[in-house]
Amino acid sequence: MDLPGVFITNLHIPLSEVIIKPFTFGIGAAIVFMLIFLCIVALVSAAESAFFALTPTDLETLKESSSKTDDRILLLINKPKRLLATLLISINFINIAIVILSTYVMEGLFDFSQSPTLGFVIQVVVVTFLILMVGEVIPKIYSTQNPLRVARVLLFFIVLLQQIFYPISSVLVYSTSMINKLVKPKAHNISVDELSQALELTSDEDIPEEDHKILQGIVKFGNTDVKQIMKSRTDVTAIEFGTNYKKLLAEITNYGFSRVPIYKETIDQITGVLYTKDLLPYLNEADTFNWQGIIRPPFFVPENKKIDDLLREFQFKKIHLAVVVDEYGGTSGIVTLEDVIEEIVGEINDEFDDDDLTYSKLDDDNYVFEGKAHLNDVYRVLEIDGDVFEEAKGEADSLAGLLLELEGRIPKKGDLIKFENLLFTIESADNRKIKRVKITIERSNED
Repeated sequence: MDLPGVFITNLHIPLSEVIIKPFTFGIGAAIVFMLIFLCIVALVSAAESAFFALTPTDLETLKESSSKTDDRILLLINKPKRLLATLLISINFINIAIVILSTYVMEGLFDFSQSPTLGFVIQVVVVTFLILMVGEVIPKIYSTQNPLRVARVLLFFIVLLQQIFYPISSVLVYSTSMINKLVKPKAHNISVDELSQALELTSDEDIPEEDHKILQGIVKFGNTDVKQIMKSRTDVTAIEFGTNYKKLLAEITNYGFSRVPIYKETIDQITGVLYTKDLLPYLNEADTFNWQGIIRPPFFVPENKKIDDLLREFQFKKIHLAVVVDEYGGTSGIVTLEDVIEEIVGEINDEFDDDDLTYSKLDDDNYVFEGKAHLNDVYRVLEIDGDVFEEAKGEADSLAGLLLELEGRIPKKGDLIKFENLLFTIESADNRKIKRVKITIERSNED
């Protein structure tokens, strides 16, 4: 009986021209093997998604586990190129086998000699649908949602595939490594000025304000000297080497610092740094206790050392405090790891920090700073570019030092100093130093 004609992809091809051949044992075996290969490719696809979808939490779970299975999973993940090569080779070989078997089944069951286009379309659509839906989409969706469970279940299956395809995967890994070496991209050296210009061109809508400030800190990080962020010697809390033990404990308790420089005679002769935690085992010792024996050697750095280099040395030496010395070997101040980090992320305050900051904000255009405030902090608070001050500030690193450079004398209380669009009002000063300054930002009509 003739079958009704149908339209396939706008081609007028009657199904009556398709001849159905008798079903044979060979066709049945080919269909069984094709289904088996579909299951295998589904497992490989699931493994691919699972192993490369493991989260940091999953990896921590594997590391803390004492299971041999979890250890083998970590070994596979630690060699991602080998794992990926095995998975890709397996998927491609199995897909080729499925295509060959599907062609054999189609030619064995149907005769498309009268309509080869219909045969091609049916074979492509059916095989592609089976491979994509059964072998790719469904297993990857499930394994992405349950990566750790799937990785554990399929571990030994993947290990078996690695052993089977080891020679081929080795050639693939080696060849890709050679190609990577030959076509390795050239590194481009970008200057700090270029980075700054790129950051200025970036709109506020592209980057949140907090992230923008952090990026600015990173850009300027390598050009900042230790002297610009250190705590000056006049603000350094230090203890004399000959202090008796009871007085030492009282001073440590009063200061509240975790690390205190120790000096002999003058602060220019720093002999070590006392860690408060080192005193804990000796709190009940007598007044004659030799606490000087537990101080640690100091770490000295020059004033002009860049803070990015200092950060690396802090990490390498595993210390948090350095003594800054001038060109004559005298103590200029101290710098801590927290001071360095603050240049990127901004001010860091904890429950032990003093809430009396070096400035107060009156309104959007008026601020009051202490004279000892670092210029970097002033720039950050006022949200201005410090480059305009570089020539005027000379060797100064504090607000008081900048005003001394501008005036060439110690100004008196009530004096007004104008620079660019900033008006400095001296609110407190004596014959030796400037104590407190009010800064007014004079904005133009355009601003």
